[in-house]
Amino acid sequence: MSDAFDRLKKVLALERRQGFRNRAVIGGLDKFAARWEADVLAEVKTPEQREQVQAIVALLMGYPTLESPVARERVIDDILARAQRVMEAEARPSAEPVPAAAPQPTAPPPPKAPAERPARPPRKRPSEPAAGLDAPVTRLPGVGPRHAQRLAKLGIRTVRDLLWHFPRRYEDYSTLKTIDHLQVGEECTIIGNVWDVQSRRSRSGREIVQAIIGDSTGTIQATWFNPYMIRQLKPGRAIVLSGKIDTYLGRLVLTNPEWEPLDRQFIHTGRLVPIYPMTQGVSARWLRRLIKQTVDAWTPNIEDYLPDGVRERQDLMPLGQALAQIHFPDNWDLLEQARRRLSFDEFFFIQLGMLRQRHRWQHQPGRPLPANAEVMERFREALPFQLTRAQERALREILEDMAQSRPMSRLLQGDVGSGKTAVAAAAMWAAICNGAQAVLMAPTEILAEQHYRGLSRLFERLQHPEGRPVRLALLTGSLPEGEKRQLHEAIAAGEVDIVIGTHALIQETVQFASLGLAVIDEQHRFGVAQRARLRQKGYNPHVLVMSATPIPRTLALTLYGDLDISVLDELPPGRQPIRTRWLRPLERERAYAFIRRQIEAGRQAFIICPLVEESESSDAKAAIEEHRRLQEEVFPDLKLGLLHGRMKGEEKDAVMQAFSRGELDILVATSVVEVGIDVPNATVILIEGAERFGLAQLHQFRGRVGRGEHPSYCILLSDADSGDSEERLKAMEQTQDGFILAQKDLELRGPGDFFGTRQSGLPPLHLAQLGDVRTLEAAREEAKRLFAVDPELSLPEHQLLRAQVAQFWHGHGDLS
Repeated sequence: MSDAFDRLKKVLALERRQGFRNRAVIGGLDKFAARWEADVLAEVKTPEQREQVQAIVALLMGYPTLESPVARERVIDDILARAQRVMEAEARPSAEPVPAAAPQPTAPPPPKAPAERPARPPRKRPSEPAAGLDAPVTRLPGVGPRHAQRLAKLGIRTVRDLLWHFPRRYEDYSTLKTIDHLQVGEECTIIGNVWDVQSRRSRSGREIVQAIIGDSTGTIQATWFNPYMIRQLKPGRAIVLSGKIDTYLGRLVLTNPEWEPLDRQFIHTGRLVPIYPMTQGVSARWLRRLIKQTVDAWTPNIEDYLPDGVRERQDLMPLGQALAQIHFPDNWDLLEQARRRLSFDEFFFIQLGMLRQRHRWQHQPGRPLPANAEVMERFREALPFQLTRAQERALREILEDMAQSRPMSRLLQGDVGSGKTAVAAAAMWAAICNGAQAVLMAPTEILAEQHYRGLSRLFERLQHPEGRPVRLALLTGSLPEGEKRQLHEAIAAGEVDIVIGTHALIQETVQFASLGLAVIDEQHRFGVAQRARLRQKGYNPHVLVMSATPIPRTLALTLYGDLDISVLDELPPGRQPIRTRWLRPLERERAYAFIRRQIEAGRQAFIICPLVEESESSDAKAAIEEHRRLQEEVFPDLKLGLLHGRMKGEEKDAVMQAFSRGELDILVATSVVEVGIDVPNATVILIEGAERFGLAQLHQFRGRVGRGEHPSYCILLSDADSGDSEERLKAMEQTQDGFILAQKDLELRGPGDFFGTRQSGLPPLHLAQLGDVRTLEAAREEAKRLFAVDPELSLPEHQLLRAQVAQFWHGHGDLS
């Protein structure tokens, strides 16, 4: 073994002489580690030596990830110190017990485990540096290939992943009580001795372990459904138990409490105990113990990537302390400080990434597409209505962008029915008047066809500057192959001015002759790669993305920080108000009678169901069964259609076209009609199980009516009795302003992603809550301040931050 360590020392000495450039061996120290480990592990004799060798290997594996020579030197010093301890232990007589490396009185070895359990995790190492944060978890003692596979299901593949695997909640076991002061229903911790322990089998054959625990004031019975507990609990042993106090046959009991020996540092009891997201094959206690030992070993020396000035101005906890407190908080106040620090980091990274994308996109060369007053006046004259002040303001901002020699990147945000398409059409007109092509991509064929029909009616009133009609085309996946090939050829030859379509637009076979403007409708329904591929269809075309999901301004500046924002905050004149009523299910017959009266007056109706098919686990209305019931029992004399997401595209189109032509009286549907349905004759929408939808979605549903000249109505059917659901439904009754509803939705839903899984393009937030506006704004201001000084984060003091931002955004973003 001495030969292996001599070789290690020579390599590290050469690395030091070469200035810590990771060139002492071919391939770097991480490649050397694997070869060296195989040689040395065959000769180690004790578990303590094996632990030290594995720690050395982890440090060597993580060495290339460090950019600072100072940090690399510190790692080499640590490796040499560990190597010396192993060699000293080797030199001792075999009869002499070998002490563990850096023993900690607060963290003695864990109890013996059954044979099939993993080897014990490492003891606390007081000086483990952050060198191996990107080393695989298998470098941690106690984590073999089998456990690594299970941890991977939780997204944990490296030491860094483990440290950033945050608890989803905490059990408060910090209240310590004597047995005589226990009360039913409270969660607390007791210290006592095991008086007696027995095992028995239940009627189902399950083994149950019961113990009597006593202190100087009384006794309590503890029960576990874990047969291994009989080996752990011995009469006379002092233990700590935490859990919820219950009663059984008149006496106090603890069922499946957490426990650990009294002579241990508390991990599972007697504190705020972290509860982590779990997966099959990984026990809560094993994961908690592994994270505790990793946190103790690695966080004291972790390098903080936030600049000192930012931390001081925002009064933020150091990174190492924040990671330690987020996992094992000493109290609720320190937990909140840790959460604030780590939430700030996520917002800060988002802002820096957005600013960088905006900066880089705006520095791309673009094609100016100016539009003079005469050109735009011809467009206004072709409109069958007058643009609102909000539309004129947004159009002016868009045209100013398109006239620049850098590509536009703008979000057009407006409520349902605010006239976004008319503004987009004006931008398209400006593009084609400059000899360029325009494209509009929609998320569904129904919406694409609707845009095609509407834009065709508008542009038939206009003539191309060349004195010919404006040529429009519709490209969707359901188009026959022969027609699709002909259309591809026409687009590539510049014979089509405006192309409207779905995802079919971004296929490799679609090439544009001169794409100048790309419009993306309902942009949150497209992935990042899809938006980028549309941009790549031209030479840095101007991009306009549209969203009918209003969000508060502060949130918009965060989620769309790389875009300029135009807002349509008023509805066109003549848009019908929609009266909204919340009814209980017992009032369903009233709703049906009202729908019938509307249809007798020549109108049409939507009925929305939360599910497609009935589910045993849900009492929510299902569209298929509800359609059958309504047709047979409620409206047998009317024509009902059915629309849901599992239908084929051509089936959906046929149903929608029949409804649009007035051939159906009622359309029973799922959330597939949330956007892109424009039937002016539909005046009433009934939403079953309204409490199951968020405010933004309910508002979108409501926007399916009120599009014609007749008064319109929205009926919310719900037996909601919880506070949040009730507030949402009352808010729907009180206002039609989508921005007010968006703010309310954000307040009610609190933590988590405001858009859920529909918001594409942003990295996932582990701790940051988008409702935390104060932290969000603070992070935005600090990001702007730093970006003004060092936009590429190229200064030496920002190298750690640059690496962290790159890792946070890896695989995300919308920069072509």
